[in-house]
Amino acid sequence: MGEKGPGVEIDEALEIARSASVERETAPDSEDAAPETGAAATSEPTPDPTSEDPTSEDPSSEPGPAPRTAPRSDRTSAERAPVDAATLKSRKAFARRQWRRRWLAWRYIIVGTLIIALLLGGIWAVYFSTWLQVKGTVAHGDMKMTNAKEVVKYAGVPIGEPLATADLGAVQLRVLNGLPMVRSVNVSREWPDKIRVDVTERTPVAVVSIGGRLRALDETGTVFWDYKKAPRGLPMVNTVTGTNSSALREAAAVASALPADLAKRVDHVEVTTVDSISLEMNNDKRVVWGSSAQSDTKADVLVALMKAEPKVARYDVSVPGQPVTSKSTD
Repeated sequence: MGEKGPGVEIDEALEIARSASVERETAPDSEDAAPETGAAATSEPTPDPTSEDPTSEDPSSEPGPAPRTAPRSDRTSAERAPVDAATLKSRKAFARRQWRRRWLAWRYIIVGTLIIALLLGGIWAVYFSTWLQVKGTVAHGDMKMTNAKEVVKYAGVPIGEPLATADLGAVQLRVLNGLPMVRSVNVSREWPDKIRVDVTERTPVAVVSIGGRLRALDETGTVFWDYKKAPRGLPMVNTVTGTNSSALREAAAVASALPADLAKRVDHVEVTTVDSISLEMNNDKRVVWGSSAQSDTKADVLVALMKAEPKVARYDVSVPGQPVTSKSTD
């Protein structure tokens, strides 16, 4: 066998060192594996560092070939320790658990962020956007003495203000103060851009002459409407000088308690004080009523008396348990 050049000896030494390093990394850490590793490491002669180097004796000699370096991919695969199936499965399970923990932590953050975003978006839409601004007012109800146009006018809802902040109470007061024939008002928001006004008109139970004007009178004694001519079916209420609102309220309570058939036979209601109310009938008969207390009972007693004693001129039902009749109206 021919003599090996110095370059070849260096390459062999490097290859042996790499093999020994790989075996140390992959072999189990036990004493039984040590002899085999040593044997493998000494299977090839190690260059004697004290041996003569021809290149040092002869400077003019040509240098040997450069040491060969293994490709990086080969070194990586050689240095990577083999992984068995159990270890690989354990690593995957650990990765999944880590992912779950991260997701649980981030889930609350994401959900909280979405909720905050929705709240902020809702606040902006309700209070600042043009989507939910007042664009009009609508009126509803059985209206005979007024109309929807008048109700909208007196409601006075500003156009363009946020619907959520519209002052419904102020709208109600404006309608009630501006339209006396309206007994009650219900104001509500009609999303997305309307104010709804529901009105209930007063019901006249009598007509009262005040200052030469014929006025409608409801069951609460409120005067609310002007008549050019007294409507048929409603009794007139005649007052004397100094009649106050309490007396009018009592007269209204009496008129509202009269059955429809009886009310048609009443020419007018005379009011002097709250305790002195009388009915003047169409046939010139007179009914002493007293106050408005027990008006329903008094009406029933009066109807029965008129049937039982149709020829008398005066009926006194001020005490309904003890009615009195007479042939004279005095």
